[in-house]
Amino acid sequence: MNIVQILDSKGKRRVGLVRADKIILLKKVALTTDLARLALKDSVKLLSAAKSLTTGSSENYAAVLKESRLLPPVDHEDPAHCMIAGTGLTHLGSASARDSMHAKLEGKADDLTDSLKMFKMGLEGGKPAKGQAGVQPEWFYKGDGSWLVAPGAALPKPSFALDGGEEPELAGLYMIDGKGNPVRLGFALGNEYSDHITERQNYLFLAHSKLRHCAIGPEMIAGAAPNNISGMSRINRKGKTIWEKPFLTGEANMSHTLANLEYHHFKYAGFRRPGDVHIHFFGTATLSIADGIVTEDGDEFEISAPAFGAALRNRLKFLKPDYKPGGVKSL
Repeated sequence: MNIVQILDSKGKRRVGLVRADKIILLKKVALTTDLARLALKDSVKLLSAAKSLTTGSSENYAAVLKESRLLPPVDHEDPAHCMIAGTGLTHLGSASARDSMHAKLEGKADDLTDSLKMFKMGLEGGKPAKGQAGVQPEWFYKGDGSWLVAPGAALPKPSFALDGGEEPELAGLYMIDGKGNPVRLGFALGNEYSDHITERQNYLFLAHSKLRHCAIGPEMIAGAAPNNISGMSRINRKGKTIWEKPFLTGEANMSHTLANLEYHHFKYAGFRRPGDVHIHFFGTATLSIADGIVTEDGDEFEISAPAFGAALRNRLKFLKPDYKPGGVKSL
């Protein structure tokens, strides 16, 4: 059974377990982080703690979806204490898609671009022996918890953005315990939504291209992720699917182990602040822009994989300008 966070029929935050077409509500906890603290206190697995708190109350899953009452499966009551980051060039095939964006940077035909050099480093050193540190990956900061949107909510495209493109990915969901140790709560599907045209201008614009909202869920697999995950990424426009492509993720399809990617994120002491939540995207090899797709206002992104239950759906929403040059005033 997977874990979800919802607003119940009375508008209250609840944690629940998905069972077929129902969400079984839990007692005593309003957030997944509450459940995690109880599991840590009792020294039990997260799913075991959840099963011990089930009630006789449930919600119809279809109704929750239709009424847009799903929340991200993990978040923090104070968005400033939720950090969203990610790693790139981690999946087989991802380098070719990224490298095509950097074609203008290439020198001689036989020369490797910086992207391919990074990818090659991962292939050669991204899967070290257990307990050892491998090569560090490409890493980026994406935002805090205020940049996380719920399943079914809009992904905003800023007025200055050149593109709003989907990135179907596996996301690791973590909480830092009271002693400063990272604790993996589980995994969810995610849309790591980025601005690929901005990145295409110059790969050094990667940091700018990643400063966008994102979505995860609706469901979280507690504990370990499947080794080989096969899913589908779609773009729906006005009720019709205009693009779809399968994607592969999980360690079997990656040049790094998850443990190596986790180590290189949490090795920084500032990322181990007790009580904080971390959402970490692990990369993708499948992008619609690589097939020439130009997204439009109102397009719906749909990302799914059987083990993760219901599909993650979010619409693209173009925003009007909300900030002008010279907006900083001196006191």
